[in-house]
Amino acid sequence: MIEVYIDGASAGNPGPSGAGIFIKGNGITEKYSIPLGSMSNHEAEYHAFIKALEICLEMGLTESLLSFRTDSELVNKAVEKEFAKNKLFAPLLEQALHLSRKFPLFFMKWISSAENKVADELARKGIRKNKHEEH
Repeated sequence: MIEVYIDGASAGNPGPSGAGIFIKGNGITEKYSIPLGSMSNHEAEYHAFIKALEICLEMGLTESLLSFRTDSELVNKAVEKEFAKNKLFAPLLEQALHLSRKFPLFFMKWISSAENKVADELARKGIRKNKHEEH
């Protein structure tokens, strides 16, 4: 099983944002800090999920058992119900669901923030990368 820890973070709401992705299992250990530009924290959570799915596709993990872990109850519930209450998030959810269907052995689990520290740290690095690129 491959565990994919994801987190989105924003410095302000909206503000400079970043995605943190930590992939481990089956001999794989990958860490990503991705600048996302300016958006809300919830948008950053969705973008982190989408980026992680894209990375897993690029890595050719379509036949692997993928356990996505997020501390975002909003994203976890939206994926579970395949519905986003907020119309702003609906296209992001649709994109994420489309990508997740390419993994027959995909599932998502909500975890506490304490269990998601590595992805959180990576997301915060992603925020700082925004600031460096603006200068």
